[in-house]
Amino acid sequence: MVRRTSGIPEDKKRMLKEIIRQLHAGVSPEEVKEKFGRMLENVSSTEIAKIEQELIKEGTPREEIQRLCDVHMEVFREQLGKQKLEIPTGHPINILMEEHRIMLQIAKKLTTIANKLQKISDKTYVGKEIHDIEHISEDFRDSEKHYLREENALFPYLEKHGITEPPAIMWMEHNQIREKKKQLRKLVEDYNSTNFQDFKEQLAETAEALSNLLSNHFFKENNILFPTALRVVTEEEWKESRGEFDEIGYCCFTPQLLTTAPEIEVKEEVATVAEGLLQFETGSLSKEELEALLDSLPIDITFVDKNDSVKYFNKAEKRVFVRTKSVIGRKVQLCHPQKSIHIVNRILDAFKAGRKDAAEFWINMNNHLIHIRYFAVRDKNGKYLGTMEVTQDITDIKKIEGEQKLLDWKE
Repeated sequence: MVRRTSGIPEDKKRMLKEIIRQLHAGVSPEEVKEKFGRMLENVSSTEIAKIEQELIKEGTPREEIQRLCDVHMEVFREQLGKQKLEIPTGHPINILMEEHRIMLQIAKKLTTIANKLQKISDKTYVGKEIHDIEHISEDFRDSEKHYLREENALFPYLEKHGITEPPAIMWMEHNQIREKKKQLRKLVEDYNSTNFQDFKEQLAETAEALSNLLSNHFFKENNILFPTALRVVTEEEWKESRGEFDEIGYCCFTPQLLTTAPEIEVKEEVATVAEGLLQFETGSLSKEELEALLDSLPIDITFVDKNDSVKYFNKAEKRVFVRTKSVIGRKVQLCHPQKSIHIVNRILDAFKAGRKDAAEFWINMNNHLIHIRYFAVRDKNGKYLGTMEVTQDITDIKKIEGEQKLLDWKE
């Protein structure tokens, strides 16, 4: 009997790994296809994803797999192209694939304009083309929601089912796409101050690079990542995913027909929560975890309930204002000087009436800049539950300039 791991027969797994290793060693895709033709006839997208994942676990750098993904696709493209996906309208995968199609059209239009400009020497006559490029750049800028949905409302579900490396590789490609979109946006922003010949050359290079990157990336997602997701993600998880898609939002070019379609119908099941855990809409925590989390925040939090009584405060390491347990149950008006009580009441009255949701102040105290904010706390139906006071010393934050992308720990 052939032993299986991850659902793939061991002999087939060895063969697939050998195919990818030979590609990485420089063997041409044509030679690999000729040598392993029969084996390639029955390769699924899920098997390719799992094999690439195992190779990474065995020591092949993720960057190497990503770099040669296009070579893999050249070998597997014919077989993968035979897949037929039947996806309901409004399904997360259906939305993503339709956005892929539209973005490829936008990229094609950009390339067409770039090629047209190569034949024009005088920028006086290209007003319409530049306007079109600006519009395309905005479309690509707005496409960020597409990648955020994949990274935050699709990849986590794949990871729950043990598919971790393919999403990580796709995320790497997302960042490459983001860089190309930035290049395009900067070209548009600097158009008036850039030599026209230089602009045309840079535009042509950016358009070609972006078009190739999107085409290859979308093929991999459409033919490997998405079919794999459809095989492993449950119907209940797809419903959750669609809700998260709606929360993140859609691109300006996403067809409204898809985003307003009925959600995926699944049987409601009551989630079971381990004893001792507090269940929230976005996860669960033990009392110990929740308390430690709140106390670890670099801000002071105080919660006043709907009756104006202090109900909770966190124990931040460096509190700005002193809080003791004896304050619990005390009316918030008694916690402030007489001269400021009218301001406290004005804020609370506005919150309770629904006229305002936030109020903020900042003061200088002992050479420190202190930011004090009040937020109305409401339930999902807008009912007032109380007020949260958030206090933060922002002295050092105000000094921040430029960027810091590297860890500056000194060990």
